[in-house]
Amino acid sequence: MSDPLFRPLTLGALQLPNRIVMAPMTRCRSSQPGDVPNALMAQYYAQRAGAGLIVSEATQISRQGQGYSFTPGIYSAEQIDGWRRVTDAVHAAGGRIVLQLWHVGRMSHPLFHDGESPVAPSALAPDAQVWVVRNGVGGMLDCPVPRALRREEIAGVVEDYRRAAANAVRAGFDGVEIHGANGYLIDQFLRTTSNRREDDYGGSTANRTRLLREIAAAVAGEVGAARVGVRLAPYITARNMNCPEIIPTILHAAAELQQIGVAYLHLAEADSDDAPVVPETFRSALRQAYAGRVVVAGRYDRARAEDLLARGLTDLVAFGRPFIANPDLPARLRHGWPLAAFDGGLFGGDAQGYTSYPDYAAAA
Repeated sequence: MSDPLFRPLTLGALQLPNRIVMAPMTRCRSSQPGDVPNALMAQYYAQRAGAGLIVSEATQISRQGQGYSFTPGIYSAEQIDGWRRVTDAVHAAGGRIVLQLWHVGRMSHPLFHDGESPVAPSALAPDAQVWVVRNGVGGMLDCPVPRALRREEIAGVVEDYRRAAANAVRAGFDGVEIHGANGYLIDQFLRTTSNRREDDYGGSTANRTRLLREIAAAVAGEVGAARVGVRLAPYITARNMNCPEIIPTILHAAAELQQIGVAYLHLAEADSDDAPVVPETFRSALRQAYAGRVVVAGRYDRARAEDLLARGLTDLVAFGRPFIANPDLPARLRHGWPLAAFDGGLFGGDAQGYTSYPDYAAAA
């Protein structure tokens, strides 16, 4: 088949029927108490099983890792059972799904931590907000100054990632994606703007990539490197993350991840109206540093996706908001059917704006 979006692909341990990825999107629909995945979430993901690969919404590896209300976890027995309902539904619909492992770091609020401060590499506020539900009403709250993780605490964070990966396999996921992007904990360690540590997790490039390297090695050791991906955000600058050293740092990390053997890197490209254009020099440099598969995400349409695929600058393309309003997005792209519009509601709620979007045949 000549259409590059619909060529099959081997991705680590997985065989994908197309190059279309459903991007991870926080939707805040888990059941309370306990942040437990539920039947509505299972329906939502199963509706979108036509993707070559689904990357789940970011899922906290521990209570310490949470920064938004109603986001699901992967650290309790109830959460594992809830996610099993999701993976069973996706597999029954013919899909493949990996779990995105998440620790938000300083992108949080004391309301999630019994009044204690969120943790981060350094005690620097992110100039950002998180979505918090209080008295049944959701709203945005400023993130406070976090406390710096103590050196002796970091091994526990690595262990939380390893345990979460093991729990993901127990829950039936086909693999895991380590969230190292978008200003969350791992990304905070990577950048000089958020990491001012003076120990062996700060300062030099090798020190700032140490946490990612240790987490990736631990997760790969638990579930196999062929079932592990890593998300990175080289050109995202929001949340006080505009680090002048981030591009060489990302390339250094990519070379380390190549040595570990992870199956893919997933680049979160800025999706704002004034987002910088990712230069082809970076895409080529990444290919030299890392030989595995590359996924890109960030306001792609079919034409842009096919152009990068045809020129070998990426292997897969992830779509976010278009997948919300178009559960059958791969079929719409294949046949040139029009895309439905996303209504703009991301966080919280019920089936409306979540599982209520029809596929093209039903809408017609």
